Amino acid sequence: MPTLALSKAITAGLRKAMEDDDKVVLIGEDIGKLGGVFRVTEGLQKDFGQRRVIDAPLAESGIVGTSIGMAIRGYRPVIEIQFDAFIYPAYDQIVTQLAKLHNRTRGHESLPVVIRVPYGGGIGSPEHHSESPEAVFAHHAGLRIISPSTPHDAYWMIQEAIDSPDPVMFFEPKRRYWLRGEVDTDNRGPGPHTAQVVTEGTDVTLVAYGPLMPTAADVVAAAADEGTSVELIDLRSLNPIDFDTIEASVKKTGRLVVTHEAPVFLGLGAEIAARITERSFYHLEAPVLRVGGFHTPYPGSKLEHHYLPDLDRILDGVDRVLAY
Repeated sequence: MPTLALSKAITAGLRKAMEDDDKVVLIGEDIGKLGGVFRVTEGLQKDFGQRRVIDAPLAESGIVGTSIGMAIRGYRPVIEIQFDAFIYPAYDQIVTQLAKLHNRTRGHESLPVVIRVPYGGGIGSPEHHSESPEAVFAHHAGLRIISPSTPHDAYWMIQEAIDSPDPVMFFEPKRRYWLRGEVDTDNRGPGPHTAQVVTEGTDVTLVAYGPLMPTAADVVAAAADEGTSVELIDLRSLNPIDFDTIEASVKKTGRLVVTHEAPVFLGLGAEIAARITERSFYHLEAPVLRVGGFHTPYPGSKLEHHYLPDLDRILDGVDRVLAY
């Protein structure tokens, strides 16, 4: 099995999808000759040409609108948004057109559009380059949202997103682009909307996704040194959410901590906490606790280590849920 960085696993997945289907077209700002800001599309324009790897103007709304038209004409566009917060100029196109057109046409039109979004902090970027807007889009029906945390998942999930008849937002944890791991190119594993139990445990369930998965794994190890058995779940899909896997774990452990980089206030953790409380109330030994970013604008790079949930903050959440 090849060992790839997460970013290069996405590149390999894009290449495979483009080889398998000549209707797959990439479009975005500086994705051609430059290969994208993070070099995820590096080499693809050289191999597939400028008609399939398209350098677009700095106009996110226009990129999404054009891709909607291309999808109606039978193409499978894959959009790259340079940075997470740059997506907001395209918000109208995404939530009023892309998310709703299938329903509006009573199923007559399918929109197989993928929007790749590098998201999250931890790379020392300036303002508007380190947002976590996943909950904003998860609120809107009609959009599938997935986020890989390993190179293996990145390779397969980008292909599965492209194969989907529905629009998919593919959130890429940018500070983990250099994370390396084995990629089994013959075995795709669980489907993209299935949560995965990464580490089994008995005392506390810890749910994380995307950029926080390596930190969450460190929490599991640190908790074990203190005699606490933590079951770690990689959410993988943010819409739909695999509540069944979380519920089964909580019925075993009786306690749940949810962590994400995005602000705790109205984040995905709030929905997970509410749903699991409804579904597993009599199995819970403590309230569901959330650990995440603060309800403030994302700070400058010199302060981001105070903002991002780290080992100590998540471990504190585990300790607090055990104290009930």
